[in-house]
Amino acid sequence: MSNFSWIDGSIIGVYLLASMTAGIMVRKYVGSVETFLVAGREMNVYLGVASLAATEFGIVSCMYTAQNGYDKGFAGATPGILFGLAYLVIGRTGFCIEPMRRAGIMTLPEMFEKRFGSRVRWLSGLVIIVSGLLNMGVYLRMGGEFLISVAGISAQGHSLEIMMTMLLLAVAAYTILGGMLSVLVTDFLQFVVMSVGLLAVTVLIIFKVGWGNLLGAVETHYGAAGFNPFMNGDMGWSFVIFNSLVVTACVLTHQPVIQRVLAAKDAQTGRKVFTRTSFFFVCRFVIPGIWGIAALAALPAGLIGENTREAMPLYLASVLPVGLMGILVAAMLAADMSTDSSYLLAYGSVIYNDLLAPLRRRKKMTERQGIRWNRLIVAALGVFFLFYGLWYPLKGSVWSYLTITATIGFASMTTLLISCCYWKRANNWGAAGAIIAGAVIPLAYLALEQIPSTREFALRIGPNWSGIAAFAGSAVAMVAGSLLKPAPPATKELAV
Repeated sequence: MSNFSWIDGSIIGVYLLASMTAGIMVRKYVGSVETFLVAGREMNVYLGVASLAATEFGIVSCMYTAQNGYDKGFAGATPGILFGLAYLVIGRTGFCIEPMRRAGIMTLPEMFEKRFGSRVRWLSGLVIIVSGLLNMGVYLRMGGEFLISVAGISAQGHSLEIMMTMLLLAVAAYTILGGMLSVLVTDFLQFVVMSVGLLAVTVLIIFKVGWGNLLGAVETHYGAAGFNPFMNGDMGWSFVIFNSLVVTACVLTHQPVIQRVLAAKDAQTGRKVFTRTSFFFVCRFVIPGIWGIAALAALPAGLIGENTREAMPLYLASVLPVGLMGILVAAMLAADMSTDSSYLLAYGSVIYNDLLAPLRRRKKMTERQGIRWNRLIVAALGVFFLFYGLWYPLKGSVWSYLTITATIGFASMTTLLISCCYWKRANNWGAAGAIIAGAVIPLAYLALEQIPSTREFALRIGPNWSGIAAFAGSAVAMVAGSLLKPAPPATKELAV
């Protein structure tokens, strides 16, 4: 039974009005494509930290991390620890991100063209978009399911579809008008609201359930496996290795993430953003994980069926008082709007900057035409995400689905980026082989998983080994292809 009231609705309404107003007001400053996509490269450290933290925590993040907590206990926070380490190490060393920022690019494929040619640029852009669309396609559904469960809205009729559409329209409005400037401004506001909501709910849960009861619930249900990922049958070494590869690749090549580096004033600013945001990524997994563990401790055993991602929102709906319920929903809307707007803009930038590069060269677009094209692309992506979210029947672990779809692009883009920055013998043959190998393996796994006759075979392989094979296959293809066709001296000089 939800405690949602008109007071909570008023809190949400005030927040939405303030966020939309702030996002739309900056549209008048958008005068060029560079301003629309990377905010004129004027982002400072503090705005960058708030924006990156808000972008990488949405309702879908809350849902899958809480599901990890419910299903795996404290061991479910393992990806968050890996994320924190990856951001810290890469931020401190500048590995790949420093030469990336110095290159003055707006997307990764643009950097690859300087080394591997225009065909590799187009192919890498295509893989990023396929991976991104499959990955983000479930975001709206997750957001809609959370809001319906927490607010106690009936799931009958078309309530989910209406909720998803309203979320999308709110995000698309200011993203289409203001681009990256709107994203940065709203991200800062959303970061503040999100932080207040997360901390307030967590304090209430710990006070209500008790830290000892949380530890006891994990011990009772999972034993040592609830604390140690290597002892957990659903995790183990393959899980840790695969997730280490995924989170490192995400930090280095995920367009919504690296767009903060590309929008920074300089390479040093980009490095500081990564370093100072690293601890947040641990909290991003730990805090919702505690919510999931609280649901494990408090809800009756038979209430939750196979769809364990429903546990956390059902629990919150029953315990949050009036007022705090509104703050939580506003915080989750803030998180979701920030994530969706950043992802729409990031993938739209790849379509415009890379996939449409041949058309732009022929037509010689003006800045005004370029901005118009970017706005149309963002709108089209929004429509796709809406219909894909309604169509795709997501089952099982959300985190497993997200990591394997992300690997379609992450495996090859990481190989290409590292080779582009640090291996002079890398060439277009190796790059093409890396892209194909990195994409085919996870796509084949997803296809096998959906076909009834091959599903059992896919489950025996599992997403972890499939993902590891994609990263390894991409690296081997890069080395083999580059050595089969040595690069000419002119190409070698293009190393960043």
